[in-house]
Amino acid sequence: MRRAIGQYLRVDVAPHAIAVQRATRWRWKVRAGAAGALAGAPGGGEALAAQAIAPSGDHPFDAIANALRAVLGELDVAGWPASFVLADELTRMWRVTPPPGAARMADLEAAAGLRFQSLYGEAPAAWQLSADWNATHPFFAAAVPRALLAALSGAAKDHKLAIVAIEPRFVSAWNQSRRRLKQGAWYGHIHDNLLTLAATEADGQRLRAIRPLPIPHGADHGWLTQTLQREALLLDMQAPSLLQVSGSVPVSWAQPVANAAHIPCALLGAAR
Repeated sequence: MRRAIGQYLRVDVAPHAIAVQRATRWRWKVRAGAAGALAGAPGGGEALAAQAIAPSGDHPFDAIANALRAVLGELDVAGWPASFVLADELTRMWRVTPPPGAARMADLEAAAGLRFQSLYGEAPAAWQLSADWNATHPFFAAAVPRALLAALSGAAKDHKLAIVAIEPRFVSAWNQSRRRLKQGAWYGHIHDNLLTLAATEADGQRLRAIRPLPIPHGADHGWLTQTLQREALLLDMQAPSLLQVSGSVPVSWAQPVANAAHIPCALLGAAR
């Protein structure tokens, strides 16, 4: 399969399916982020192949690797760069407060590990942790199971892919969208009827909280406004003046608000 300049494979990985797209970025740059993400503007994508995954409670990552090998076996992709985007249910994200007087990376890593263990009840040894490390402000960390990383790396090596990024779906969407957020806006990414809501600080670039919120059937602007206002109260913040969203956005949310009390919603588009 011929590759034009800037093209790469985007491989979406979920517990129930694998999907491969041919995508384009207009620039390439590895940025320091929650999962070492690629920066750049997405240029659209072309679906190449997909594979459903039979549930496997005992060996879920082996099932993912087998499905990936089956998909890649249908394609001539040797030598292609590949960016893996992981469903959020395969990863974990959490907020870390740096310890007072933190001066070394080891202090921040220890704080992230302790917070992980406190939240999830297990030691972080089986997970690969990465973060926007910061010694003076709270930061967000992400973790991916080492066994999943090994499974993806093994399948990629078998088919001669060059892995350039592995990141949670929300991190991928946030990195693509954060610079387009307006002052006073919050960000949301929607996938599989789940709204992952990012409450942002006043500067619009730093995250205060990330909330995964199921979207009920028939949710309208009224539900959205009430949800945003409730989350703002819980976080002791002002409600956003605007929600900017990407992903599978309900059609009704994209319509102009009929009630002046409702918080408007604007589509960001390309982030998936």
